[in-house]
Amino acid sequence: MAAPDPEAGGRPAPDPVTLAVLDNRLRAIVEEMGEAMLRTSYSQILNSSRDFSIALCDAACRLVAQADHIPVHVGAMPWAAKAVAEAFAGEIRPGDTFLLNDPYHGGSHLPDLTIVLPVFAEGRLRFWSVVRAHQSDIGGATHGGYNPGATEIWQEGLRIPPIRLGEGGALREDLVRMLATNTRIARDFRGDLMAMIGAARLGEQRLLPLLAKYGAEPMEAAVSAILDLSEAHARRILATWPDGTWLGEAFLDDDGFGREEVAIRARVTKRGDGLTVDLSDSDPQTTGFVNSSYPNMRSAVAMAFAFLLDPEVAKNDGAFRPLEVIAREGTVVWAREGAPVTLCTSHCSNEIVEAIIRALQHCCPERAMGGWGRRFRVAITGQDARRPRRRFVWHMFHARPGGGGSARGDGWSTAGEWHSAGGLKFGSVEMAEARFPLLFEAHEFLPGSAGDGQHRGGLGGQLRLKIESDGPCLANTAGDGVRHGAAGMLGGRDGRPHHYRLRHADGTERVLKTKEVGIPVRPGDRLLVEAGGGGGWGPPERRAPEARARDAAEGTVP
Repeated sequence: MAAPDPEAGGRPAPDPVTLAVLDNRLRAIVEEMGEAMLRTSYSQILNSSRDFSIALCDAACRLVAQADHIPVHVGAMPWAAKAVAEAFAGEIRPGDTFLLNDPYHGGSHLPDLTIVLPVFAEGRLRFWSVVRAHQSDIGGATHGGYNPGATEIWQEGLRIPPIRLGEGGALREDLVRMLATNTRIARDFRGDLMAMIGAARLGEQRLLPLLAKYGAEPMEAAVSAILDLSEAHARRILATWPDGTWLGEAFLDDDGFGREEVAIRARVTKRGDGLTVDLSDSDPQTTGFVNSSYPNMRSAVAMAFAFLLDPEVAKNDGAFRPLEVIAREGTVVWAREGAPVTLCTSHCSNEIVEAIIRALQHCCPERAMGGWGRRFRVAITGQDARRPRRRFVWHMFHARPGGGGSARGDGWSTAGEWHSAGGLKFGSVEMAEARFPLLFEAHEFLPGSAGDGQHRGGLGGQLRLKIESDGPCLANTAGDGVRHGAAGMLGGRDGRPHHYRLRHADGTERVLKTKEVGIPVRPGDRLLVEAGGGGGWGPPERRAPEARARDAAEGTVP
């Protein structure tokens, strides 16, 4: 460390080499926490599909470091730390463990539990170790954590405001038992919760030697300097964009209760090295669960901005300082307390991103990308003859939609949606068959699903899945995108919308809607999935002839 800087209140001013070392060390800690989470969690949604995220925040609840997991999680995690800090002000002690999931008190949606663990050094709180993980079930009226029939949050599952789950390094077993009892798969819930706590404690264990080596005060100075550098980097990029105001909008298919074409509208203003995103003109909140909580909305805006920055910009609190967000409570992007919001991490977060990118496509065309596909999830519950008396809940992460094209090339096939940006994985087909009564008869790219363009979108996936359960099952769907495909940008074409069907053993079929509850599924039935591709970038007539020839040779076009 360098000599004390008088302008920093006497705290040492970190030298550039030390800053680089500490920045990389903090990123290594969150990556190691993520590996621990992956290897110790119980449920398929975590140890196969990786629906979790890791972050470190400082004592002021500023995002310091994140691992490359689920973008829509991470931007909301500082709000969880803030909710805990406010709820337990003056009562936070070493060895405490806090938990929450309430979208109106620091969470994003109910299936995402968040563990927030304080890290103390030299007698004061210095960091928060934060782990957010999507649960296979969170109670409520339907299995799997999504209730398309919900008209209020109390119908969506177990609602947990910030609580002290443990103190003195020990957990409150009575609280853990109460939480697990209110879910359908208590074993997985308990195992996943312990994995989250273990990952958070690992973060503390890795931070403490770092704080001891460099000192708590110098570490705080280093964190502030790291955030300042990210801010300066982001502002340098923004300063190269032209000033102006642009409008963009995106539409949800429906809310599941007959209301269609729900609009998210973004007015984006760039001035100097700052950017203002105003979502106030978005449609009023809906009856169904496509509404967004406030932290989720803020995260979606930050996510859109991050996608337009250089990959080298550290995505921390500093990088988002140039961003001002304006929204109006009571709209679909910021619902009033009590509204259902479970789908919000997928929709309307994807539409918030899409509206912002649409607005900025002519401001920074080389950075804008075609739309990523929309989420259309299926959750099936039933009995597996191989595991008597054990209920299963399977979440479909396979046959994902395609990513959007960009100035650099075609989109990634089956990469997923904007809110996950490749962070969610569909996992091993063989492992899914070993763990659940399923037979994957086909799982491949869907030719013709991508939006055409100078650089086309990525292909969506297609799946033929046979159900081999012990007796009848029930399925729920939760998603969007059967009306609107992924958006094309700068003259590119939209990706193809989704098309999901359920084929019964007798050969009859029915088209699945994106928001259904209680769908009967019998042994021998098949799920037929055709996922939409990503949006194209640039006019199709500018696509290189050799790219057209490659498309034909690879069979990406019908």
